[in-house]
Order: sequence, then C-alpha cells, then structure tokens
Amino acid sequence: MREYLVTLLLAAAICYVVTPFVRTWAIKFGAVAAIRQRDIHTTPTPRWGGVAMWIAMTITFLIVGNLSLVGKSFGHDAQGIFLAGTFLVLLGMADDRYELDAITKLAGQAMAAGILLLYGLQVLWLPINGVTTLPPSIGQLVTVLAVLVTINAVNFIDGLDGLAAGVVAISGVAFFAFAYLLAVIYGFSRAGAPSLITAVTIGICLGFLPHNTNPARIFMGDSGSMFLGLLLASSAITLTGQVDPNAITAESLGPALLPLLLPFAVLAIPLIDLSLAIIRRIRAGKSPFSSDKEHLHHRIMRAGNTQIRTAAILYLWTATIAFPVTVSAFAPIWLSAIVAGLMLAFTIRFSRGKSKSLVGVND
Repeated sequence: MREYLVTLLLAAAICYVVTPFVRTWAIKFGAVAAIRQRDIHTTPTPRWGGVAMWIAMTITFLIVGNLSLVGKSFGHDAQGIFLAGTFLVLLGMADDRYELDAITKLAGQAMAAGILLLYGLQVLWLPINGVTTLPPSIGQLVTVLAVLVTINAVNFIDGLDGLAAGVVAISGVAFFAFAYLLAVIYGFSRAGAPSLITAVTIGICLGFLPHNTNPARIFMGDSGSMFLGLLLASSAITLTGQVDPNAITAESLGPALLPLLLPFAVLAIPLIDLSLAIIRRIRAGKSPFSSDKEHLHHRIMRAGNTQIRTAAILYLWTATIAFPVTVSAFAPIWLSAIVAGLMLAFTIRFSRGKSKSLVGVND
C-alpha cells in the first residue's frame, strides 16, 4: 500500500508542477477554447490538460519502476495501456487545436481499444447463465464497446470546471480500494496493472484539479477526458482478467462479478448523462454527437447553484453510488446498506440546498 501511495502522491505533484508549463504551450500553439453558445466559461481558456496528465504519468512510471512492489506491475498490460493512452492524448491534442469531427474521434477511440486488444486486454467472460466464457471475437467486441462507452461518458461530463477530474478521482479511489482489497482477501497479486493505473489516475486528477477548479486556468480538453476514460476502462478490463471464471463459487460470485459492475457504478452519473443526451437529441431529430445545454450540470446550475457547488453535488452523487458498491463486495449486506443510507441522506440534504449567488452561470 505504501508504494502505491507514493506513486499516487508523485503523480499528483508532477501533474501540479507541469500543468502551468503545458498551459503556456497551449496558448502558444492556439489550443484555446473560445466562447461558444453552449459553454459555461466566459473567457477563452487553454486546453491540453491531458498533455500534463500524460507527462505526469510517464515521469511517474520512470521513477517508480524500480520499486519492489509497484515495479512488478509494469507488465504487458501496463505497456498496452500506456501506448493506447499515448495515442489518445495525441488524438485529443489535435482535436483540442483543430476540433476534429465526431466520426474521426470515434474511429480513433476504436483504434485505441484495438491497441489494448493487441496486448491481450479484453473482456474474457460475462455473468450470463452463471458465468459464460466469451469466444475471442465476442470478447473483443465487448471490450471495444466498453472502452468507447467509458471514454465518451467521461467526455460528456467535461463541461464544468473541475467536474470530470473530480468524478474520475472518486471513481479511481473506489476502483483502487476494490482492486487492493480483492488482492488482500482473495490472494490475488497486489502488483497488478489495475492497482498501478488507478493509483496514477487518482494522482494526476488530484494534481490537475487545483488548476481546473472554478475559475479554471486550463481545461483538460479531449486530450484529457479521452485519456482518463481509457485509464478507467483499462483498469476494469485488466481487473476482470485477474479473476478465474472457473474458480467462481456462489460465495465469491459478488466480488468476482464486481469488476464488471463497478465501472457502471463509479460512472453512473456520466453514463446517465450520456444516455439522456443521446435520447434527447434523437427525439429532437438531431445527431447524438450534437451539443446542447441540457446536461445534468447545466440543469443543476439553473436551479441556482454555482459551478463549485454543482461540481460538489455531482461528486457526492458519484461517491454515494460508487463507495457502497465497493463495500458490498467485502462487507455484510447490512453494513453496505448502512453506508449507502448515510451517504444518500447526506447527499440529498446537500443537493437540496442552494447557493445564494449564480456565479459562473451563462444562460
């Protein structure tokens, strides 16, 4: 645990330090978000936050690679995730600068998923009629779909200062806790790619947040949102690969299936937002890839909340869903219910309050 904490803190510190330099580069090369009708920000803001995240991840890997426990995590899986993430950051940099069309970005995301497949990262089984081992072709298709959905779910909530980074950090905490506890309780290797990747993901999000909270001095852009989405999806996929479906018993079914369910729990808010947006746009006769100002964060702000409070509300809802699900894998159901009830009560109470000012609202 100590080495992963060092990895997390190192990634956070490096990301915090390099982000101002990346901000300067973004301004120099014109990767700046102008003011559009659907946007909340009121001043042009540089993008390329994903570049700072990638630099932080890369330097962190180079430094901690020789640690006794974390160093063992640098296997074939981690290499594939690093290369796929690098490809997406480059694609995102181009989009942040030149605004690529949706089809081009979707194709690039599929190619990144293809890199994962080349390195053997894919969903191997699903909980169908108990546990069903998937044929390679079906497993590859499910993997690509999972990567695309996760990437775009994170991308959809990146419309408010600090929102995507905070939600992904909370999701990463839930993922890391599950991966580590799974190793401790069920004897899996603690030196796996999921623990390493989620520790780095939490770190780069925490290091980026001080620069990204309202008023944001830099946006993560698509280079950041696609990168973070890939890291979360990859962690889930590699985690399922550590579970032997043939060894799953009735007693261990819950913890074994949770790697498949946890991504939907930790990303419940982004996935709900993504689903509602697609349905809303199709009903209006628009493309699912078009933009509007009807996302969850837009609606919460119209209820009279500032950007900071809106982000805090969505942070709480993410934690309220993610943390009890993680607890349920290792604790009695009554304890999970108590945790869920307490968090839900606090979240509802906080969400019902309104801030007195409308700072940052741009309607």
